[in-house]
Amino acid sequence: MNVLKQRREFVAASKARRAPAPGFLLQARERAEGEPGEGLRVGFTCSKKVGNAVARNRAKRRLRALAHEVLLAEGLTGWDYVLVGKPGATAERDFDALRGDLRKALARVHG
Repeated sequence: MNVLKQRREFVAASKARRAPAPGFLLQARERAEGEPGEGLRVGFTCSKKVGNAVARNRAKRRLRALAHEVLLAEGLTGWDYVLVGKPGATAERDFDALRGDLRKALARVHG
């Protein structure tokens, strides 16, 4: 799993498909044929609305663990995914509920 790092990659994903969930927002897009990048790529973002640095980092850690667990198994090769943290939800929501949210969001994006 490769991690998105450049702003233009995040912006491209934000203009594509979206699947809101109670614990986060999933943005996804299929890369074009000649576009660089291999396999599945994932990005994580949490704005200051999520909270202070401690809260944002906790939310991003949970999103990373979720991506490793669910996206590696159920994500599609050749796609970019961005998980956006939500204030008061990403850091506090039960991890099993987040797992279910991501599976439903993936089904909406790919279905």
